[in-house]
Amino acid sequence: MAHKFHLHLLSDSTGETLENIAKAALAQFDGTDDVVKHFWPMVRSESHLDRILADVAKNPGMVLFTLVNRDTRRKLEQRCRALNLPAIAALDTVTDALSNMLGQQAKARPGRQHLMDAAYFARVEAIQFTIAHDDGINAHNWEEADIVLAGVSRTSKTPTSIYLANRGYKTANIPIVPESPPPESLYTLKNPMVVGLITNPERLIQVRRNRLLSLNQAPDTDYVDAERVKAEVAYARRMFADNDWPVIDVTRRSIEESAAAIINLVNERANI
Repeated sequence: MAHKFHLHLLSDSTGETLENIAKAALAQFDGTDDVVKHFWPMVRSESHLDRILADVAKNPGMVLFTLVNRDTRRKLEQRCRALNLPAIAALDTVTDALSNMLGQQAKARPGRQHLMDAAYFARVEAIQFTIAHDDGINAHNWEEADIVLAGVSRTSKTPTSIYLANRGYKTANIPIVPESPPPESLYTLKNPMVVGLITNPERLIQVRRNRLLSLNQAPDTDYVDAERVKAEVAYARRMFADNDWPVIDVTRRSIEESAAAIINLVNERANI
């Protein structure tokens, strides 16, 4: 039987940051599905640490931690050395570099990065708003949005909107359909930035055809007709140009790349 690899994650807060770091690192290697992760959040007392160390001794492996209390850290590191196990402080390198650059010591406050502050609740509100304003729904209060995405069908409007919402931006989106023009309110918005999403017609046809196949629908319809798709894309381009809306070409971009480009546009407008 293959030897299991144990990974112990110790955090003095929720452990969300630490878990994401571990996931990102493990994704760089093959055959890590069998890694046994032991998740230990809210480690804030020596008695709690003692119980964890007993499990570490029974299941030896790498220890990855984010602990700011010096005494707790020292005890963990000493015990790991005695067990001949690696103990890695996940944020130390970045924190030390920032400390040197900023000329100040980091504040040793457990869970400081996850305080339930206004930014957290703003992100939750953004996600709720975005879900409620997908695909042209609730156009009457688009003015409350930070961003409105417009684009023909299958230009990744919904996933891009959700990604932006997770970054704290209230995002609405609407499909551009020549036979069904968007409401007039779209052209009079003052607060949100309207961004047009565009893509190469040939690529769009391929994406749409795959979508039809996944739904077991006929692969040859007007939805994927070359001339109609080209006309649809041209119609959207004219609309974006006539209204002087910024345009993001998503043909070769991932969702993350498209969202980053949109955020840059928002930041540029805020700095004008």
